[in-house]
Parts: sequence; structure tokens; C-alpha cells
Amino acid sequence: MGEADTGVNATSHPLDDPVRSALTGPHAHLAEVRGRVMRYPPDVLKFVAIPYPATADDWAEAAAWAGPEQVGVGVVVAPPADWLLSSVGQGLQLVEDRVRPRFDAEAVRLGPADVPEIVEFVARHRNGRRFPPRTLETGTYLGFRRGGALVAMAGERLRPAGWSELSAVCTDPAYRRQGLATRLVLALVAGIHERGDAVFLHVEGDNVEAIALYERLGFRLRRPISMARVHIPPNP
Repeated sequence: MGEADTGVNATSHPLDDPVRSALTGPHAHLAEVRGRVMRYPPDVLKFVAIPYPATADDWAEAAAWAGPEQVGVGVVVAPPADWLLSSVGQGLQLVEDRVRPRFDAEAVRLGPADVPEIVEFVARHRNGRRFPPRTLETGTYLGFRRGGALVAMAGERLRPAGWSELSAVCTDPAYRRQGLATRLVLALVAGIHERGDAVFLHVEGDNVEAIALYERLGFRLRRPISMARVHIPPNP
């Protein structure tokens, strides 16, 4: 289950439709395609890219692909009237403006052996959210450990052409207010800049603490977005 961005009609910029841009660009090796509809493998990311303007055939492809499951639409496109939206909320798309990146020698690269711990860590500290087991294939994920246990993490998710999305920024409450999230963000930005990409992220509009952190680090608002989960119509 992913998030739907239903608030933009134009897709002239890679960040207007970041899922499709990623799946036709740096993440093309991960793309699955049905007609004009694209998606990540569900065990990588629960995102589907619906073209704009979308047709009934496009939505039928998405429904057939997902079966009875919920689908995450990565763009831009409001579903047909007989589909259901849930958890609708406002979000923000932020882009770097004056971020000062900094590599961090203590940050460890997270790999496949860390996945079970990451899945549990994200579910425990991000309100039960799921972390698909192959998500690490989307980019670099870094973490801090204390006493061998993971206490903070962050990584790269979508990779539209020329851009990389920061995601899964998460710290154990017992280790907050120590600057760990800041250090991870700046270390990731340093690595992203090293390969020549710019950085963006999405944040829930009511997450005041996170928004304030990103603004302090040098991110600015690019556009508001609508965030929702899309449900396939139930069988009659």
C-alpha cells in the first residue's frame, strides 16, 4: 500500500510524476509494465504510476494487476468515481535549496542482512508502516547503531531523473534530540551530490517537527501534494 499524489495535472518536471520518472530512468531495471501503467515490484515499493490523462483501460490494468489489494498511485491522477480513497491528507514536496552536506564516518551502510531488523524498526517507530523487504534496492540506506542495535536510519527511495528522494528517516525515541537524523540526512545528501543528483523529499503536512528540521537543514517547499491510499472497487 502506498501513497497517491492526486494534486498535479502537469508532468513536465521529473518531480511532478516522480514514480514514472524513476521507472523510466534510474530505476528502469525495476519497472514492471502493463499497457501504460507502471509499477515497482510490490516487495520493493508499493507504488504504481498511472498516466495522465488516465483512461478507463489504464485503471482496469491497475486493478487487474493488483487483484483485490489496495494500490498506491505515485501521481497526480484522481481515481474513477467507483474507486475508494482513504487516509486522505495534505503533504509537502520539499527540495534542497542551501543544504550543506557532510559525510559521517559513524554512519553504517545497511544491507540485506539488516532487512529483518529494519522492517521491525520501521513498524515500531513509524506507526506500523511496512518496509518492503527489497526496498534497499532503491538506493543507499544508512544507520546508526548503539550497543549493536539500530537506533536511527534513513535512505533513498524514488530516483527521478537527476534527483533522489530521502525517505524512511526514523529515530528510536530514546535517542532523539541527539542530532542523529540530521547527520544521516547530511551524509545521504553528500553521497547523492557525489554522483551529481539533487535531493527532494515528501513529508506529511502536519508533521511540524520534521518540516522544521528540513527547513533548518536548507530544504524549501516546492509544492503541496495530496496524499491518499487508493482502494480497488469491491466485487458486487
